[in-house]
Amino acid sequence: MNGAIENLPLIILLIGATVVAAMILRGLCRRIGIPPLVGYMLLGVAARFVDINGALLTGEVIAVYEFLGGIGVITLLFRVGIEADVRDMLRQIRRAAWVWIGNVAASGLAGFATAHYLLGIPFIPSLFAGVALTATSLGICLGVWRDAGRLRTPAGALLTDVAELDDISGIILMILLISIAPVLMLGNGGVLSALGQAGFVVLLKVAGFAALCIAFAYYLERPITTFFERLEPSPNRMIPIAGMALVIAAAAGWLGFSLAVGGLFAGMIFSHEKAAVQVDEAFSPLYDFFSPFFFVSIGLLFEPTLLVAGLAIGVPLLVAGVLGKIAGTVLPALSMTTLMGGLVLGVSMVPRAEIALVIAFEGRRLGDWAMPPELFSAIVVVSLVTSLVTPIVVARMLSGWTPRLKGEAPTEEPPQA
Repeated sequence: MNGAIENLPLIILLIGATVVAAMILRGLCRRIGIPPLVGYMLLGVAARFVDINGALLTGEVIAVYEFLGGIGVITLLFRVGIEADVRDMLRQIRRAAWVWIGNVAASGLAGFATAHYLLGIPFIPSLFAGVALTATSLGICLGVWRDAGRLRTPAGALLTDVAELDDISGIILMILLISIAPVLMLGNGGVLSALGQAGFVVLLKVAGFAALCIAFAYYLERPITTFFERLEPSPNRMIPIAGMALVIAAAAGWLGFSLAVGGLFAGMIFSHEKAAVQVDEAFSPLYDFFSPFFFVSIGLLFEPTLLVAGLAIGVPLLVAGVLGKIAGTVLPALSMTTLMGGLVLGVSMVPRAEIALVIAFEGRRLGDWAMPPELFSAIVVVSLVTSLVTPIVVARMLSGWTPRLKGEAPTEEPPQA
């Protein structure tokens, strides 16, 4: 206890410096046209390289950053959930289903096969690598499509729907994998039976948790937001709503899912009445404060001594992830668009950021048997490269090609200045 008190000034100093540095990096990254999350991760990586002996980044300090990173991932997934239009996704799922299934299957299988058969990584970590590569970061290329005047087109709507479905399926696959991975690790007799039981139990938990969240959304969400609106004017009413999101995330953690899953479900609950929450104005300060800590904590988990090993694994996984996403998107999309239009959609699906890192982070929390440090470093490399390069490539592609779905009139919204 005394040690914690003695280190408290140092911890507060580092937290304050991180917040200031994150805000500076966000401004710089936006000015030069790269995603701020890249700057946040590089901040954590740089801190590990500078303090490689752990003089400042002690176990106690790392634990505090992991705690703040946990809140950060809740705010991150809360925003993903609250910005998701679940009803619209359900309406569009028939159109987006084949592209969604194709790119998830192709990228996941490509990632698993590359990790397990080409690189010789054990079975369970290879599963985590494959699941991580199924996700797509919509936000990375969203601004590029918006600036090019293509976001509010049918092709842009298809991209949005498929990317959101990718994120949700990635979270579901993560829940299943976290539940069955310990059974796979034991490898005792009757593995198939044990896997079946574990899968059945987790599906029951997910169904029960989802049912409670749906009931909350339909019967309690409106009265609660109305109560807070009367009690406190916006944006103050967002604070208790964020507090309830933490409670829901904790409940998901106790059920054996993860805090991230709870944050996503909480966001979906309150997305039922977006006008009452006013996410862009009220939630942004909480999001801006806490979400960088998740990416910084990802960078802090990067082992400097494993840089070469991370690159050696990361480059093949990068190739597999890129080719899997493009092939898995283009082939199903050919029934709806041209080859060039499919390529633009496929390349736009390449970035792996928030959800992929959440999956890798959850695997790392389980231990080296689920996510060894060199594989974790490799996934960080994949995230950094795809987040940096893809927007540049997509911007060039959109400047020369206009992706249109078959039957779409040749009209588009004007590019933003």
